Amino acid sequence: MKKDDFKIGKRIIKSRLIVGTGKYKNFKQTADAVKASGADMVTVAVRRVNILDKKKPILMDYLDPKKIIYLPNTAGCFTSKDALRTLRLAREMGGWKLVKLEVLGDKKTLYPNMIETLKSTEVLVREGFEVMVYSSDDPIIAKKLEDLGASAIMPLASPIGSGRGIKNKLNLSIIVSNAKVPVIVDAGIGTASDATIAMELGCDGVLINTAIAKAKDPIMMATSMKHAVLAGRKSYLAGRIGLQKFGLASSPNKGLI
Repeated sequence: MKKDDFKIGKRIIKSRLIVGTGKYKNFKQTADAVKASGADMVTVAVRRVNILDKKKPILMDYLDPKKIIYLPNTAGCFTSKDALRTLRLAREMGGWKLVKLEVLGDKKTLYPNMIETLKSTEVLVREGFEVMVYSSDDPIIAKKLEDLGASAIMPLASPIGSGRGIKNKLNLSIIVSNAKVPVIVDAGIGTASDATIAMELGCDGVLINTAIAKAKDPIMMATSMKHAVLAGRKSYLAGRIGLQKFGLASSPNKGLI
C-alpha cells in the first residue's frame, strides 16, 4: 500500500486531526482532550491563551511543546495590521515560523475577510513564515492563496463555532482537486460525521475546536473525532462504489435454483 504521509511544508504530521485549545473548562481538560484525540498539532490563539507568562497558569505546563506542535493563530484579528503584528510577536517570543492566519470580516458571522487575508499572506510568506490560511470556500481564492505561497489552505465548512457542518461539498471538492498543498477543513464541524465527510471528500485534515470543547463530554467527543477522521481518510483511499440509479443485487442471478 502506498505510504499516506500528511505533510505540511517539510513536516510530517502523524494525525490528520488538529485540535484547537480554546473554550475548554481549564488547561487540564484541554490537555486531556488533546491526548484523547491523538492530535500532535494544536492551534493557540496568541492574543487569548497564556503561553509565556509563568506567573499565571500556562498552557505549556499541560501540553509539552517538545511533543505537540504549537500552531499560533491570529484569532480575534479583524485587520491585516493586527494579524501581522500578532504573528511577528509570536515569532519573537516563541520562535514560531509555522503559523495559522485568520483575518475576520465581522463579529457576527466570523467569516474571513479575504482581501485582508490575501494581503497578509503575501507579506508573511515574504518574511519567511510558513502560513496555513483560514479561507472562504471559494476555489479561486484558495488557488490564489496557494500561488502566494500558503503552506496549507483551510476553507471553512460553515461559520466558526456554528456546528452546522459542511455546507458546500462541491466547492470543497473543487478546492481539493485544484490544490498542490494540504487542504484542511477549518470551522463549522459539529459532530463526528461532519469530520468523516470532510475526509471522504479528499481533504487532508480537519481542525476542530468548539465541537470538542463544548460537547457534553469533551474527552469522549475528542475520541470520536479521532476515529471519524481515520475512518473518513480510509474510506477516501479505499474508493467508494459508484452511484446507481436503480437497485443492484449483491448476489449473482446466475445459477438460481
